[in-house]
Amino acid sequence: MRLLITGARGQLALQLRSIIEKGRSEIGEIDPIYKEAVIKYTSHDELDITDLTSVLRFVDEYRPDIIINCAAYTNVDKCESDIGTAFKVNAIGPRNLAMAAQRVGAKLLHVSTDYVFNGVGNVPFREYDIPEPINVYGKTKLLGEQYVREFCNRYFIVRTAWLYGKYGRNFVYTILKAAKEKGYLEVVNDQKGNPTNAEDLAHHILKLVLTEEYGIYHCTGNGECSWYDFACKIVEYAGIDCTVVPITSDKIDRPAKRPFYSSLDNMMLRCTIGDKMRNWKDALKAFIDDLKNTEQEG
Repeated sequence: MRLLITGARGQLALQLRSIIEKGRSEIGEIDPIYKEAVIKYTSHDELDITDLTSVLRFVDEYRPDIIINCAAYTNVDKCESDIGTAFKVNAIGPRNLAMAAQRVGAKLLHVSTDYVFNGVGNVPFREYDIPEPINVYGKTKLLGEQYVREFCNRYFIVRTAWLYGKYGRNFVYTILKAAKEKGYLEVVNDQKGNPTNAEDLAHHILKLVLTEEYGIYHCTGNGECSWYDFACKIVEYAGIDCTVVPITSDKIDRPAKRPFYSSLDNMMLRCTIGDKMRNWKDALKAFIDDLKNTEQEG
C-alpha cells in the first residue's frame, strides 16, 4: 500500500505520522497494514498542490493507493485579504489532487471545516445540512469540497473543527501561553463548536481510508462548548492561576465573520466505522496531562 500525505508540516499530518510510527493512538491500535506501507509526506516545497501539471506528474510517478490532503490555508482572517492564495490552496489544490487521484485510481481523503456552515441555529449540523459559509475561508473550503466530489469518484470529505494537537500553533497553546504571562484573559462566549484533539481525528482518518465507505463525514470531539468554556477548561486542567472573563464577539474587531454556532454531529461516523471520538473535555484533559508529563520528564 502506498500513501501520499500532503501538508506534511501541519499539525494533522504530523499527528498522522506520529500515530503511524507508533502503530497506535491514544484511543486504540491502528491497522497493522500501515507498518508495511510506503508513505510519502510532502510539503509545499516538494509538491505545490496548486500547480496542476506538477500534481499530475507527481501522482503519476508515485502511484499512491491513498491520498490524504492535510494541506490548507487556515488563517481565517488573512483569507479575507489574501483571497487569491486562499482560493488556490483551499479550492484549486483539492481539485488538482482529485483529478490526479481519479487518473491513477487512488482514494482521496480531503480535510474540510465546520466553517462551511452559516452558524445559524442551535442543533449540531449533520452531513446532509446545506452549507452556507459566511467568510472567505469557509467559501474556499466549500469549493474545495465541491471540486473533490466533481472530479474524484472514491473520496472521503472529513469536516472537523477547533483542532488542536501536539504540533504547530493552536488555541490550546495560545491560551496556555497567555494565561501564564498575563493571568487575565478575555474570551468570546457567544460562539459555540466542538474542540477536537488531532490524535482522535488522525485515528479515525487512518481507519476510514482503508474502507470503501465513501462520502462526507463530520469528525469532531463529542460535546460542544464556547471558546470561553474551552479556555476555562484549559486553564483549569493546566492548574494555572488565571482569571478568564467572558466577552461578546462584537468586542473583538476581526476581518472575518465567525459563525456563532458551528457544532457538528458525527452521524456518518456512527453509521459506518463507528464514532470513538472522545468527549472534548476528556480529550483535552488527556492532552494537557501529556504536556505536563513531557515537561516533567524534560
